[in-house]
Amino acid sequence: MKLACIFNPFKYKLHEENLRIVQRYFGLFPPLSLAWVCAIAERAGHDTLLIDARTLRLTKEDVLDRLKAWKPDMIGFMMTTYMFRETLEWVSFLKKHLRVPVIIGGYNLRVYPQESLSVDGPDFGCLNSAYHTLPRLLEELAGQRRFEDVPGLIYKENGLVRMTPPGTEPHFNDYPNPARHLLPNDLYAEFTTVRKNFTVMVTSKGCPNGCLFCEAGHTAYNPRSPETVMNEVRECYARYNIREIDFFDYDFCVDRRRVEAICDGLIRSNLDVTWACRTRVDYVDEALLRKMKAAGCSRIYFGIESGVQEILDRLNKGIRLQQIRDAIETTRSLGIMALGFFLVGSPGETRETFRQTVRFAKSLKLDYVQFSKLTAKPLTPYWRQMVSNTGMDYWREYILGGTEDKPLPRPWTSLTNEEIDALTKKAYLMYHCRPMFLMHHILQVRSWSEFKRKFFAFLEMVFRQERVSTIDENFVAYAENASRVLLYKKDYKRNDAF
Repeated sequence: MKLACIFNPFKYKLHEENLRIVQRYFGLFPPLSLAWVCAIAERAGHDTLLIDARTLRLTKEDVLDRLKAWKPDMIGFMMTTYMFRETLEWVSFLKKHLRVPVIIGGYNLRVYPQESLSVDGPDFGCLNSAYHTLPRLLEELAGQRRFEDVPGLIYKENGLVRMTPPGTEPHFNDYPNPARHLLPNDLYAEFTTVRKNFTVMVTSKGCPNGCLFCEAGHTAYNPRSPETVMNEVRECYARYNIREIDFFDYDFCVDRRRVEAICDGLIRSNLDVTWACRTRVDYVDEALLRKMKAAGCSRIYFGIESGVQEILDRLNKGIRLQQIRDAIETTRSLGIMALGFFLVGSPGETRETFRQTVRFAKSLKLDYVQFSKLTAKPLTPYWRQMVSNTGMDYWREYILGGTEDKPLPRPWTSLTNEEIDALTKKAYLMYHCRPMFLMHHILQVRSWSEFKRKFFAFLEMVFRQERVSTIDENFVAYAENASRVLLYKKDYKRNDAF
């Protein structure tokens, strides 16, 4: 069987938690979930194709031409709740012209399995993992078509949506490495990337912590072993020329001994790789940070959320302000970049509490900050509160086509959505437009490509997006030329700068 997986482009949605400009410049990341799907299918003996239409800037027609030439037996898509309707348009378009079955998967199907298959377009869905479901489905499609025997399958039969029992949850360690040979690995980057090729890795599923705003709270922790992680790192380095990795785990440092073992493996390997990760401030100390630094850790994204203790407590964050200060100070003292995630519009948030948060962020001297609007994501307590207060499940209606995308209500705060948007943008400007902050980061830039990425993100943040085109072109040209001269005067000894 021949399986083609498509990662489609998507536009900014009003219900997203990030500002439009942040979403635009945050980064281009490899679609690892689909790369795993292809790897699982390949291991079962099937042929696969993965088209990252978003990164390659391909239209529906471009993808259709490639698929007609390749002649797949089935097409696969990853369906997120946020982008469901947009991806559905791609499903309908390609299915109309190719007339092959379509399978969808992703977190959304765990939340709304019946709804996801009740719409026109998809024929099959993976209720949970593709690990067992996909090989069995491909086997049945090529044979007896006994779909009721496929574990964890959602499918249509006589106009009804049916589901089979999910079967056993596979251990994440048993997964093959993602099929990066199907991806344009030289094109990926995130805002803070300085080397290429760049990729992301996921080394664990789930999170044992109970932050109330996160859909992963109290989900089963399912890690890959240090040996498996190192096997993937070595493959990335040797086969795909990757020199920078972002570990995209919900929390990379949940298991200290596992982190130390991965670091030991990186140190012994002596690979010229730098990496980043996400973690909590109470999971690191000086000893662990020193080992992470020695292993190539260049930056850490910390979930800080607020500079007000009462709000941290309401979020069930389980950390203290002094823990935040200590962790950030130690991280920076060891030469690791510290980046902070903050929320806007948390329970009990006021203009004054958010001003305290911005002041707190500045006092930490973080290298970058990200301010996100607290949003009622499916299966979180805030989603349940929103449904209870409004009498409507917005996400369910959005999937079914009963509503358009729109800003979601936030009944846990007296701030309006307009006030939250304004505070979020103001916070970015107040933090990143400080003269010393700007000078520091200009001097840290290592390549012209990196400068352009950050320079135009800065322009769009300062000038509203609809006004960017009216900025004096002479000013922009002057700034670019001056910056190019500055950059070319620096001695770049590395040839892998991004």
